[in-house]
Amino acid sequence: MVTYEKKILDNGLRVVLHKDESTPMVAINILYAVGSKDEDPGRTGFSHLFEHLMFGGTENVKDFDKPIQLAGGENNAFTNSDITNYYDVVPLENLEVALWLEADRMSKMKFTEKTLKTQKKVVIEEFKETCLNEPYGDMWHHISAMLYPDHGYNWPTIGKEIKHIAAATLTDVQEFFDLHYRTENAILCICGNIDIPKTFDLVEKWFGQITNPPKPHMFKSDFPQSEVSNSLSIKANVPSKSIVMAFKMQPRMHPDYYPADLISDILSSGRSSRFFQTLVKEKELFSNIDAYISGTTDDGAFVIEGKLMEDTEMPMAVAAIWEELASLKTNAVSETELLKIKNKTESNLVFSETSVLSKAMSLAYYEYLGDIDLINTEAEMYNKVTTADILRISNELFQLENCGQLYYFPLDVMESAPIVG
Repeated sequence: MVTYEKKILDNGLRVVLHKDESTPMVAINILYAVGSKDEDPGRTGFSHLFEHLMFGGTENVKDFDKPIQLAGGENNAFTNSDITNYYDVVPLENLEVALWLEADRMSKMKFTEKTLKTQKKVVIEEFKETCLNEPYGDMWHHISAMLYPDHGYNWPTIGKEIKHIAAATLTDVQEFFDLHYRTENAILCICGNIDIPKTFDLVEKWFGQITNPPKPHMFKSDFPQSEVSNSLSIKANVPSKSIVMAFKMQPRMHPDYYPADLISDILSSGRSSRFFQTLVKEKELFSNIDAYISGTTDDGAFVIEGKLMEDTEMPMAVAAIWEELASLKTNAVSETELLKIKNKTESNLVFSETSVLSKAMSLAYYEYLGDIDLINTEAEMYNKVTTADILRISNELFQLENCGQLYYFPLDVMESAPIVG
């Protein structure tokens, strides 16, 4: 049982504290409720750009990393479609240093042409390296466009196009900051061997006086109205043929999220999974194949990704996947198979909450989702799933009209891929 105490400051900042006596370190996590889905479709990649910009200088500190390192700590951040998350881990005696630094960059960021130019270059190089020059690196650009033609999930977190980042101005950056990096849009979570009342006082001391500027008006263009295909074949410099199937599924907080997550594990979690046993080991159609879910707060995605063996033809591979999905739709998963997956899921949940940083991240994220007590009840949600739920969700989810299919072919392969369902 993870205990916690919550408080909302007068400026809207949500604060969550958890006492953990097992460690001399303390984790400070700040979640901002802004991700790539909140961007203007004509100016994408800003959330990810900010992940880099926020480590630049403020009015008081030229370099965010150095004081954290001098305090014996470490820090980092990540961005996804829904949120941007920053964290620090420092010795308990230096907690106030980290709070001062986080409050400082929440209220006194200093954006300069030099910093913006530097970070734009970093992000653009990352875009080239991970999306343009890496085999299959543009996968999420295509899959996102297929599944979400009229939603902010239409592009990956890194952005739709390099030119959107290249064109970013200081005015754009300041407006984005003023709109999203606000106390009422943030959740601060602190975990460690802390004194709860004193820590609330420290938070009030450093964050309580932060005031938010007036929200700027940011023009959001309409999504382009274009025909969206549910299949796409790509010839590229890739080492092997590959298929990606993506099915739109229920949002993160929908009860059907849990059976869908368990289905992904039934299909591909470990060497005893259905995909490995049938498609890799028995039929030798794939060198590897995986299934996973996105877990996004709006409509999610159930993704199947497979790399084909050299002599496997694409139509045969596609048909084999659909055959495995059909077996889930017609034959109930056994109680034994489901229990095995549930036990593995519960073990992973328990293990994930062993560090103060993991707990700080989870508490902040569950608070963002609107049900912070999921940190204690999520295992129960998985355990409630029945074989009948697995059968029902499989029939609802795995429909051809609900699927985006992406086929990759090496440049020297002449084969084509029909839609198979």
